[in-house]
Amino acid sequence: MRALTGIDTDRLAEEKRRGITIDIGFANLELEAMSGEKLRLGFVDVPGHERFIRNMLAGVGGIDLVLLIISAEESIKPQTREHFDICRMLGIERGITVLTKSDLVDEETLDVVRMEAREFVRGSFLESAPILAVSAKTGAGLEELRQAMVSVAGETRAKDAGAAMRLPIDRVFTIRGFGTVVTGTLIAGTVRKEQEVQVHPLGLRTRVRNVQLHGASAESAVAGQRTALNLANVAVEDLARGMVLTNAGEFLPTRRVDVKLDLLAGAAPLKDRVRVHFHSHTAETVASVVLYANPSSEEPSTKLTHVEGGSSAYAQLRLARPLLLLPGDRFIMRQFSPLVTIGGGVVLDAEPLMRKPAREHVEFLRTMERTSGAELLEARIARRGSRGLTLAGSVMETGWTRENVARYAKELVAAKRVVQFESNLLAANAVAQIEASLLAAANRFHDENHLVAGISKEELRERTGVETEVFLGVLGRMVTAKKLAVAGEIVQVPGRGVSMKSEEADSKRVIEEAFIHAGLKVPALKEVLAGLKLDRTRAQQVVTLLLRDKVLFKLADDLVFHRSALDELRRQVGAAKMQSPKIDVARFKELTGLSRKYAIPLLEYLDRERVTRRVGDERVIL
Repeated sequence: MRALTGIDTDRLAEEKRRGITIDIGFANLELEAMSGEKLRLGFVDVPGHERFIRNMLAGVGGIDLVLLIISAEESIKPQTREHFDICRMLGIERGITVLTKSDLVDEETLDVVRMEAREFVRGSFLESAPILAVSAKTGAGLEELRQAMVSVAGETRAKDAGAAMRLPIDRVFTIRGFGTVVTGTLIAGTVRKEQEVQVHPLGLRTRVRNVQLHGASAESAVAGQRTALNLANVAVEDLARGMVLTNAGEFLPTRRVDVKLDLLAGAAPLKDRVRVHFHSHTAETVASVVLYANPSSEEPSTKLTHVEGGSSAYAQLRLARPLLLLPGDRFIMRQFSPLVTIGGGVVLDAEPLMRKPAREHVEFLRTMERTSGAELLEARIARRGSRGLTLAGSVMETGWTRENVARYAKELVAAKRVVQFESNLLAANAVAQIEASLLAAANRFHDENHLVAGISKEELRERTGVETEVFLGVLGRMVTAKKLAVAGEIVQVPGRGVSMKSEEADSKRVIEEAFIHAGLKVPALKEVLAGLKLDRTRAQQVVTLLLRDKVLFKLADDLVFHRSALDELRRQVGAAKMQSPKIDVARFKELTGLSRKYAIPLLEYLDRERVTRRVGDERVIL
């Protein structure tokens, strides 16, 4: 690395003393691309020694292309194989095989090592990549290597700068006069000065005071760049390698992920519920593997008890500590003991729901593995059923930006496969099921309560168990389609409502006549109801109808007046204004011939109706 870039990536005293890389180191190199533009390459130098594989895994997660280093003096070693397996499991697509220490061997030996290397990478992403011999001591081959890097870099797919920002932290340190600094490879999105960010899994929010790229200050960094961030109001001891920076408020860490895992050929069988070491980006933890099914099985409901080496499986990984993971994240599994790499895989779902039926669950994971864009979003919405998925929840589940989620949602809404209520997205068939349940519940209420005009909105919502925002949205659709009608807080099925039997109609007439004839000297309501042939519940429902239709008015407990009597009272009080614009309780009792029991509720009624206005112990007649 020093010969190639001029930077010594071995920064630790122990590394310099022993002459080996122990922890990950960093360098950069500026080259001229074929177009004449400047090409900036960032290097992550990872340990080669088998004892430091965990450090190697912390550095390799964010790279775009690999320089696979093989000593021409020693050829392919066991750690070379393990490193190469890890690169393949992480889905790295480009690279160069570099034969170092070429000055220590003759040309014949170098040809043999080159042949061994070619055979070693056969069938892999490095099969057609250059194999270059170099010498750090003499400088032989270094210029050819630089030119090869320019060529391969031009073929490498850029990371998505438009995705939601994520920076896995690989170093934390402090700089005098600046404070806490974290570094990492920005794997997605863009980070800017003064941006509010969140540290996961802590949940700690902080601000980016400064951005540096290769030692120089910058306004922002984009996906793929080695980035250093100076963070405000956070102590070095609060942060550690393996944590992740994101936009504030977008994501939550998880302790369970559904994955597709692949075992290396030659690995021992992986049993259900076994513990493994889990590595993703710069994080590591212990995980328990819960096997689901063989991805290619025609019988996905058959649960696996183990997975053979060289095979794949859908599984859930239950993490010993929370990590920020998103669909598409690659991971490496190492055997719990002894520590050897046994496989890896890809996260399919970082927000797994409670177990669905096995067949349905496996089909969902197949969809997550094989689809993208609007189709993938539709599957995530559909699995939420009547609860739906919010736009914010879609960002959290997919790792897409809110703009991308909104774009795919718009496509699905236009195709009538998804319905959107405010920020909530529901599959069209889920909306149809909710509509059916609301209509059934409303009809059931009418059947059970034929003397009641309709069911209240809240009771209907509770009976069907639908979330409030979704309920109101679906109800609005049904009203527009004239499947349901709403009057205030009452919901009814069009054409249904109050339907009286003959004895109920007779009772309604008896109640109304009793209060018409009583005038203002009304009997107690319970006395009137006691004389009916109806049971108490139906009698009370008849009274409710009369009150709803404003035939009767309830002014106090058990004190009910007929509309005609109150109209006559208003006329009387209005006429009394001719004699005096004011009226007190005594004068009101004299005017109406009523006792105080009736007078006070009636005067308060007149105040509410703005016939009178109370001033002290008197009322002004308006």
